[in-house]
Amino acid sequence: MQLDRQTFQDRLNEGKAAYAAGDPSDACPYNMYGNAEEQFGYRYWNRGWSMARSEAETQPRRPAVASAGQ
Repeated sequence: MQLDRQTFQDRLNEGKAAYAAGDPSDACPYNMYGNAEEQFGYRYWNRGWSMARSEAETQPRRPAVASAGQ
């Protein structure tokens, strides 16, 4: 694997998708203590996950809609 901008963007997107799917931050498929490629993947996957979480937390919450008939 080449450690370049495209790979960086791919790892960010993987992390964002994992957050959207409800995966916890420790579900990262990359090893933070592995070789350079694994560390690169870990760093940017987690950055993507964190970015997605931050974006979700800054969105205004919509009030729950009561269902009809209650």
